[in-house]
Amino acid sequence: MEQEKAILALAALAQPTRLQAFNLLVQHEPLGIPAGDVAKMLAVPQNTMSSHLSVLARAGLIHAERRSRLMVYRADIAALRDLTLYLVKDCCGGRAELCEPLIAELSPCCPPQKVSS
Repeated sequence: MEQEKAILALAALAQPTRLQAFNLLVQHEPLGIPAGDVAKMLAVPQNTMSSHLSVLARAGLIHAERRSRLMVYRADIAALRDLTLYLVKDCCGGRAELCEPLIAELSPCCPPQKVSS
């Protein structure tokens, strides 16, 4: 990830409503949430939420897809991964022992399922 892209993403998340919306969309992956439902869930007027979702989309953190009459928003998990990796790359100057607590905290809450053959 380039520095400018990381700054854009971090700036988009540096606002309480947008951070809440992004967290909500991450929690509802992979199905996503219609824009109106995001507004209702966060008790934000729909036109205001539309502006917030646009900022997140321009930052590359979410994307929308039309489903019939609804615009359904989804978090871009790959963008979240890239931003996280950008922030922790070269963690602690290459001293792995200093990064162990951080890596332990980043361990997934839901380990991947083994695919049976």
